[in-house]
Amino acid sequence: MKKSTIWLLAIVMAFAFAGLLYLQINYVSIILRTRSEQFNETVKRSLLQVSKNLELDETRKYLEDDIKRGQHQFMYQNGVPQDPLGEIINQEKYHLQITDSNGGVQQIELHSFSSQKFTPRSALSQQPTSDIVTTSKDLQKTLKRRYQYQGGLIEEVIYNILHTANLRPIEERVDFKVLNNYLKTEFINNGLNLPFVFSVINKDGNVVYQSSDEEAKPSPSDVITQVLFPNDPPSRQNYLKVYFPTKGDYLRSSITFIVPSVVFSTLLLITFIFTIYIVFRQKRLSEMKNDFINNMTHELKTPVSTISLAAQMLKDSDITKSPDVFRHISTVINDETKRLSFLVEKVLQMSLFERQRAALKLKELDANDLIVSVANTFALKVEKYGGTLDIDLQAEDSTIYVDEMHITNVLFNLMDNAVKYRRLETPLKLMARTWNENGKLLISIEDNGIGIKKEYLKKVFDRFFRVPTGNKHDVKGFGLGLAYVRKIIEDHKGSIRAESGNDNIGTKFIITLPLIKS
Repeated sequence: MKKSTIWLLAIVMAFAFAGLLYLQINYVSIILRTRSEQFNETVKRSLLQVSKNLELDETRKYLEDDIKRGQHQFMYQNGVPQDPLGEIINQEKYHLQITDSNGGVQQIELHSFSSQKFTPRSALSQQPTSDIVTTSKDLQKTLKRRYQYQGGLIEEVIYNILHTANLRPIEERVDFKVLNNYLKTEFINNGLNLPFVFSVINKDGNVVYQSSDEEAKPSPSDVITQVLFPNDPPSRQNYLKVYFPTKGDYLRSSITFIVPSVVFSTLLLITFIFTIYIVFRQKRLSEMKNDFINNMTHELKTPVSTISLAAQMLKDSDITKSPDVFRHISTVINDETKRLSFLVEKVLQMSLFERQRAALKLKELDANDLIVSVANTFALKVEKYGGTLDIDLQAEDSTIYVDEMHITNVLFNLMDNAVKYRRLETPLKLMARTWNENGKLLISIEDNGIGIKKEYLKKVFDRFFRVPTGNKHDVKGFGLGLAYVRKIIEDHKGSIRAESGNDNIGTKFIITLPLIKS
């Protein structure tokens, strides 16, 4: 698959996932906003009804007070007329009904008094028709007088409510316990069974009453305000403010169904990104592997053709008669055979990466002895280039459990890289050290070569990776040596890291291995 095709698929999938997440987040925000508006409207409707209930309570109180005062004046100030000829006092009861917000009917009992003379039935039959007319007119006058009295009573109540009620302090007009019950009842009736905090603010802006002692500071958008008595003059209006501490939790509980969808979408997005990363990584490894095979094929042709040519020359009888020429051809065949063996070993190293874990033949070894053995073998090659190889064995506990062949190859690879990437103008200095730290064995191979730039220190352990050198190709390789080193060390449950000196001069590889007692 072409790289451009992979990028196109990645962009399309990323756009689709981003659009899906955006729609989900937008949908959640719309739900929260709608639920918040519905919540506020419900609270405002409840507060308006509470305000009406308080007005009805105040009106009923004024009616009761005025009726009692009116009855007292009628009965005791004006007196009750008495007539020795049989006049009697009739008391009639009337009921004024006030319906509250809950549908309950409040009745106020009104009393009216009238008088009439008692006339025997025998005498009534003897009265002329004119007496009946007179009695009817008296009854009409009594009803008119009663109507005027009741009308005056109502007018007096209305006057008191309009002109005197707002002059009283709010704490005298409202029973705060009753107000709390009204609020709780209205909220429950409207489906808001939530804890709330309310406060009453007087016309001067001071807090007269607060239902909770907690000094909570809600945001202004969370506080809902209602005028307690809307018909009061604007300069004398009192306010009721209500705050719901658990409003956020209540609103979020309505969108819990969307949480799994967002989580799964996020997991799919992460999986998609990881998949794209793996695809690109495998494509890069595939390209590097192809380059390796092409490179290796080219490299194999040279020693094979050289050995083939030398073998044909050995068939010539004249060459066999010349010892110097024969010795030279034998040396060429030997060198090319070693080179061919080295290339084959590289192929075997690459095949090692195809397995999850190398087949190790572990045994107990002394790391200090192993370092001395490898240094003695490699010292001749270092001296050939005019360099020096020093060892510093500080590790007191150096017993490890490793595969001798692979660990030896690791040390040879690191030292061989020091020789390959030396600075031609400076004599090579190679140092091998061992020491103990945190119950582990540490081995370092340090040189004064050309070094590695900091941005490549971690990449040098990747398969087929080679540090860019511009147009210089004086050191041949396939980018497998350090990858092989890291794999072997990790298979031994150890670790390796690379460090470079100042100005990218010199490189130090530090290997950490567990001791046998660990």
